[in-house]
Amino acid sequence: MVFPHRKSADIIIINGMILSLAPDSQPIEKGALAIAGGRIAAVGSKEEVEAFYHAPQIMNAHGGLIMPGLVNGHTHLPMSFFRGLADDLSLDVWLKEYIFPAEKKWVNEGFVYWGTLLSLAELIRSGTTTVADGYFFEEEVARAVEKAGLRALLGQGILDFPSPDSPSPEEALKKIQAFIQQYQHSPLIHPVLFPHTVYTCSPSLLLRCSELAGRYGVPMVIHLAETRSEVEEVGRRYGKSPVLHLEGLGLLSSSLIACHCVWLGEEEMDLLALRGVRVVHNPESNMKLASGVAPVPELLARGVRVGLGTDGSCSNNNLDLFQEMDVAAKLHKVHRLDPTVMPSSVVLEMATLGGARVLGLEKEVGSLEVGKKADVIVVELSRPHLQPVYNVVSHLVYSATGADVRDVVIDGKLVMENRKLLTLDEEEILAKAKEWRDKIKPS
Repeated sequence: MVFPHRKSADIIIINGMILSLAPDSQPIEKGALAIAGGRIAAVGSKEEVEAFYHAPQIMNAHGGLIMPGLVNGHTHLPMSFFRGLADDLSLDVWLKEYIFPAEKKWVNEGFVYWGTLLSLAELIRSGTTTVADGYFFEEEVARAVEKAGLRALLGQGILDFPSPDSPSPEEALKKIQAFIQQYQHSPLIHPVLFPHTVYTCSPSLLLRCSELAGRYGVPMVIHLAETRSEVEEVGRRYGKSPVLHLEGLGLLSSSLIACHCVWLGEEEMDLLALRGVRVVHNPESNMKLASGVAPVPELLARGVRVGLGTDGSCSNNNLDLFQEMDVAAKLHKVHRLDPTVMPSSVVLEMATLGGARVLGLEKEVGSLEVGKKADVIVVELSRPHLQPVYNVVSHLVYSATGADVRDVVIDGKLVMENRKLLTLDEEEILAKAKEWRDKIKPS
C-alpha cells in the first residue's frame, strides 16, 4: 500500500547494515537507502526510510553490508589480455622487452574494446564502481565503459615515440583533444591527460600536455618515481629526480595525479604536499615488479591526498580492490615493523572517499550521503570467513574479497544483482578473451 505522504524513489535497499563512510558517521545496524534520479535520496534506519519513501523496486540486502562502491585510482583496463604474459620480471625489462613489443604487435581497436570489457566485468564483480584508466584507443575504452555503466576517468596515453594508435606525439595530442571535447560533458566519463612518464615524454611534450589539460580544466595523470631505475635515468638526463624535474617545469600542482610515487625523499614529499599533488598507491604492482614500498604513511602525515589503485592486471595480476586494501595495510606494517601503521580505517578510506578526493569526484561519490550519486554495493556478510563481526571496517580490509560482493548499483542503475552481471554478456566476453589468448600466446 502506498501512503500519499511518502515520496517516490526508484530503488530502496533494505535489511542491511549501512556503512556510509561519511565523515563522523557510524554504522546503522538495520539500515536502508533510497535512490531517486540516480542519486541517494535517503540514508537511515529501515523504519525511517520506509516511512518517507516508496519505490517500485525493493532490494533486500539479507543482512549484508550496504556501502559505497570502491574507487580504483589507477589501472590500464585493456591490458587484461596480457595478464600472465610476462611475469616475474623487473619493470624496465617487463615494459621494454615484453609489453611495448606486445602492444606494438597486438593492440588495436578490437583488443582495447574487448580487453576493457573483460576488466570491467572483473571490476563490477569485485565492487569497484569508479575507475581511472590510461591507455591507447581510449575511445574504445569509453565505448566499453558506457556499455558496462561504470564511472571512469579516462586518459589517452601519450609518448615521445609512436604508439599503437598514434604515429607521433602530435597525432596523439589531436586525439586527446578530440576525446576531451567528445566526453567533457558525459555523466559517467571524465577525460584526463595521460603522458606516460617523465622518461618517455620530453619536457616540451609534458608542457604541451599540461597546457591542454589547463585549457580544458581536466587533470593530468602520470607515472611518477615508480622505480629506482627511473630515478637514475631521469637523473642522468636532467640532473634531477623525477619529482624535482616536474617542479622545475612548473608541473607540480593540485591538478596532477601522480601514480606510484615509490622513490621519494623528504624534500620531494614536502613538495608534493605543498603543491597539492594527488597520489595513487599501487602496492601489489609495486611488490610484484619489486619496485619498492611507497612512503604512504609519510605522505598522509603531510596531508597529501592518497588513493588506492590496482595498476593493470598484467602487473598485479587482478583488479580486486578488496585484496589491494589487505595488501596495502599489511605491507606497510611489516615494512616498518609497526602493526599500528596504516590502520584499516585509513586504508578503507583510500579505496572510497579518499580515492574519490584524488580523482576530484568527492562531491559525487565515495560515501553514502544524500545528494551524492548512487554508487552502492552490497557485501554479503553471512559467510564463514566474515563471521563473527566485531568491527566491520577491519573485516572489509582484512577478511573480505571481491567475491563477497553480491549487488552493485552505479549512477542509480542496478548493474549486478545476486552476482549476475546485467549490463554485460559475460559468456561472450570470456569467449573473446580465449580468442585473443590463442592469437597472442607465444609459440
